[in-house]
Amino acid sequence: MKEALVAKDLTVQIIDSPIPEPNDDQVLIKVVVSGSNPKDWKYPALRGGEPSNAGDDIAGYVEKVGLKVFEFKPGDRVAAFHEMMTAHGSYAEYAIAWQHTTFHIPQETSFEEAATLPLAAMTAAVGLYQRLGLPEPWSPLTNRNIPLVIYGASSAVGFYALQFAIRSEIHPIICVAGRAKDYVEPYLDATKGDVVVDYRDGDDTVVQGILKAGQNAPLLHVFDAVSENGSPANIGRVFASNPKSDEVPKVTFVLGGPKECVTPRGEEDKVEQSITMVGSVHKEAKDFGYVFYRYIARGLQEGWFKGHRPEVVPGGLGGVQTALGNLKAGKASAVKYVFRIGETEGVQQG
Repeated sequence: MKEALVAKDLTVQIIDSPIPEPNDDQVLIKVVVSGSNPKDWKYPALRGGEPSNAGDDIAGYVEKVGLKVFEFKPGDRVAAFHEMMTAHGSYAEYAIAWQHTTFHIPQETSFEEAATLPLAAMTAAVGLYQRLGLPEPWSPLTNRNIPLVIYGASSAVGFYALQFAIRSEIHPIICVAGRAKDYVEPYLDATKGDVVVDYRDGDDTVVQGILKAGQNAPLLHVFDAVSENGSPANIGRVFASNPKSDEVPKVTFVLGGPKECVTPRGEEDKVEQSITMVGSVHKEAKDFGYVFYRYIARGLQEGWFKGHRPEVVPGGLGGVQTALGNLKAGKASAVKYVFRIGETEGVQQG
């Protein structure tokens, strides 16, 4: 099979590799479309080492299943989250995924849309519900007047966090976005206080816009899908202006280590911060991943959950290097780069 390996300088080599074999709890998937993520260029560039298949978003047909796999059979249409930093990723004709991070996709969901989902959608779920402790959509309905800031709402992770928050009936949702804010606005309910704050208006305006949208209530939950370029500092300023509350504010980031996000009013006003590590669903959060991937599949079927907007990069695996370069340069705006594996030179289609 053809497989694309990404080097630390982001050059990509397409090689011939043997088709992998699933273990007892894994699924072998014939990849129709692979998605990409910012980590696909960040990890190789930061960690170095030998070139590797960095893709983790899989959409395609089940080819073969392990002995303990009970939900899937050859021919099923699926999407899956490949375990990061392991062999047999999605930048290939065939990829491996664990059965608990594989899920069925409806006939109405294209492989292109499905390939935008696995890593980013699960990052949103882990961040909202495991890190921020917000009520899951099926929790008994109590007071859902919980101001939530989603910083970077037009990114893939932010867009999925927005959809989950709406499903949980959490409001007001305060979205920070820029040139792609029009992609977010149709999902918001102004009657419930939802709003978009444009980061292009400058940091002071962002901070004041968030505070105003919070309706003078303590802002205690922030999902930062950007985690760089000034967002942690702005969040810190918001927390510093918070009305007093008995509850400790929480913020979760999707990148990097702890941020300097402590209010300047003293040690008693510290912020509870965390890093949302989506890889936890392959470790301590396996049950959470299993449940939410099946919930995502149901949402696709019922129409209340949608994939991010895919942009097909021409050339199949031959387009991976271009896409990673564009991601590094920040050129992706409200889109996810995906690759149709059948367009790869030398791949037999069908």
